[in-house]
Amino acid sequence: MNTYQLDGEKWATMIAMGAENLSKNADFVDSLNVFPVPDGDTGTNMNLSMTSGAKEVSSNDKVSAGSVSANLAKGLLMGARGNSGVILSQLFRGFSKAVENKESLSPVDFAKGFAKGVETAYKAVMKPVEGTILTVARESAKAGLQASLEEEASIDTVLAEMIAKGKLALDNTPNLLPVLKEVGVVDSGGQGLMIIYEGFYGALTGKMEVPDYMASMNELVNAEHHKHVQDFMSTEDITYGYCTEIMVRINENKPGQKTFNEEEFRNHLSTMGDSLLVVSDDEVAKVHVHTEHPGDVFNYGQEFGSLVKMKVENMREQHDAIVGKSETKAPKAPFGIVTVSAGDGMKALFESLGAAIVLSGGQTMNPSTEDITKAIQSANAEQVFVLPNNKNILMAAEQAASLLGEDVVQVIPTKTIPQGLASMLAFQADASFSENAEQMKAAIKDVASGQVTTAVRDTTVSGVDIKKNDYIGMVEGDIKISQTSLEDTTVETLRLMLDEDSEIVTFILGEGVTKEDAEKIESRITNDFSDVEFEIHEGGQPVYPYIFSVE
Repeated sequence: MNTYQLDGEKWATMIAMGAENLSKNADFVDSLNVFPVPDGDTGTNMNLSMTSGAKEVSSNDKVSAGSVSANLAKGLLMGARGNSGVILSQLFRGFSKAVENKESLSPVDFAKGFAKGVETAYKAVMKPVEGTILTVARESAKAGLQASLEEEASIDTVLAEMIAKGKLALDNTPNLLPVLKEVGVVDSGGQGLMIIYEGFYGALTGKMEVPDYMASMNELVNAEHHKHVQDFMSTEDITYGYCTEIMVRINENKPGQKTFNEEEFRNHLSTMGDSLLVVSDDEVAKVHVHTEHPGDVFNYGQEFGSLVKMKVENMREQHDAIVGKSETKAPKAPFGIVTVSAGDGMKALFESLGAAIVLSGGQTMNPSTEDITKAIQSANAEQVFVLPNNKNILMAAEQAASLLGEDVVQVIPTKTIPQGLASMLAFQADASFSENAEQMKAAIKDVASGQVTTAVRDTTVSGVDIKKNDYIGMVEGDIKISQTSLEDTTVETLRLMLDEDSEIVTFILGEGVTKEDAEKIESRITNDFSDVEFEIHEGGQPVYPYIFSVE
């Protein structure tokens, strides 16, 4: 039975099936990725983008086709990744604008939505290239409009004609884009779009026999295809080496922020590189551009509002890895962590938490800016977090970051070892560079740090009388106690830090103290704070017999 009015519930079901069909065939779409440069896999980017859109639809009511379309557009905008994902988001942003406030969609409404989507997507791309997803979307939408004007037109007939003509346009992409013809494949983004539309059609008609492309790809590509495709390009031919993406929260009305104008914003960014995409709504602007200076893109974006997300990928490194020119060197990890500590036990502890490089340093041995810079470069990662773990190392770390660029290095301002450990525990491999930076910095505030060391001279600090060789108890770097007994000093320092909400005390043992010494302190503390749990680690650090944290 044909559908003549598409309601919100049915449209939401179609979207879910479109996303599911793309997810099933994302690897196939990835295998076609050849244009313009290897800055991410098209199938993966489109899949993650469409999944975000479908999730937003499923999380909200399906009262009307207009509201479903708005939720799809919102989810796609926030989840858009790479060129293909951003273009996909713009196709459905335009669709949403065309059908807003509509309870249900007629065949003409449906077709006009896709036509408006194509118009919006073309505007988002600074220099549209034929033979890409844009071409396929345009020819498909044109066919849909024509079909919608036919007598007895239905949503079914419109979508069927869109798929038929879209496939013809897809098959023609090698004739429009020489690199596709040279390799013998169709455009990956256009293929992904057709897979989404086929999912729509399957859900609409109940005919779920949509193709499993991976199962039949042997005539098109083989297991070596992806590597072979990249061999048609040379790393030296990549003019702009960094795939850069930012999301800017605009219209915040903060002092000093520029008024956002999408056309002017896009025109300025076009001078910084190529493969530019800019999309925006009333709240955020998203940018994708290939450039030699990612930091300049970040700085320009900040003139209009807060940077919500940032991402940089070195496409030359990606290309070398794909074509096998970096076989003697391990491929770079997305993220690396460089941290500073002293003691073999401490080094092992940080490494167990995922640190790529543990620089030897501390209160009496501060690594230089050069030391930190070399450590960052040795981490073999696209983007690096540096944890100084000491206030005396913080400035050197920040100077190293300024030399390499904040788009590559973020200093997490840890001033103590416990802050460094808490920060590392907050790191999440699947989060972005900026998200991790925020989370790791926030984790610093959730831990109270204490340490005990030996006084080197007589003095008075903050009202505390100190004698040479006394033990000093410090909380967050401030001297609180000075006594002759190491055990008493440690216990009294801990008591200052503990309250009824305290749950965990983490002890890191330095040179000259044993686990038995720590257990005596634990016994005394738990007499007064019975609910507190102790974790004891061998750190082996000099100067500080005990370093501890309270959470």
